Amino acid sequence: MTVIESMEAGVRTSPYVSTPARVLDVEKLTDLETLFVLEMGHGRALDHRPGQFVQAWMPGIGESPISICSSPTRGRAFELCVRRVGEVTSHFHRFRPGDELGVRGPYGNGFNMRSLEGHSVVVVAGGLGLAPARSVIQYIIDRRDHFDQFHVLYGTKTPADVLFRHDLSLWRHSALMNVMVTVDRPDEQWRGRSGVVTKLFADLPPLDPDRTSAVVIGPPVMFKFVVIELMARSLPADRIFCSLERRMKCGVGKCGHCQINSEYVCTDGPVFTYERMRSLPEAI
Repeated sequence: MTVIESMEAGVRTSPYVSTPARVLDVEKLTDLETLFVLEMGHGRALDHRPGQFVQAWMPGIGESPISICSSPTRGRAFELCVRRVGEVTSHFHRFRPGDELGVRGPYGNGFNMRSLEGHSVVVVAGGLGLAPARSVIQYIIDRRDHFDQFHVLYGTKTPADVLFRHDLSLWRHSALMNVMVTVDRPDEQWRGRSGVVTKLFADLPPLDPDRTSAVVIGPPVMFKFVVIELMARSLPADRIFCSLERRMKCGVGKCGHCQINSEYVCTDGPVFTYERMRSLPEAI
């Protein structure tokens, strides 16, 4: 009996015990990022919310927290965009269709998508932040009649770092949304916009601050400047939702690796309103 089989045969009595998942498909996105399509054992749904994450476990190698980058509206399979940055994620990149791993979760509070309904939504993503943002974007596309204006602003360092190129092409040619993409350091082949992501705000149409919500996901250095742009358009701090990047270890608020003052990002977050973040000095 394999380790995965023993997990499936046992009774899950601990939040630290993984359940089996199988790799269905693999797609290389960039030199560092690869997209994995997975399915939980027995084909059951992961039952996640946009903005949540899972702990992915490889027997004999280790465990890593990874944001879910697909919407629960897309069926039972779920997707993870994994950046190769260490031993665990490097091993993850060796997976092929049919391989198995352990999954704990989903964890975190995610985005309350129902609270965004009826509003215009501005999604601002930086770098790898487009991965968890993609879950929000897919959700809104699939329930488009529940939302007003929909804008996606995405920025990354170089053209080589652009994620989900196929999705971005489809979104940019869709009448359902307004998508703008920029890179900090363009090369000779780049024909799009250049500069930091906040430069894209100049081309946003007027927004009704009473009926607009913003989703901000990316490196912490980006938050301050994006929030300045949003608040300059009179968006209230409690309608700006940010997903924090912190090194989660246990996923259940026990180890303290992701603690910010009195908050645990893995359980109290990773999604916080900017109103809450202002009282967490270490958040940004």
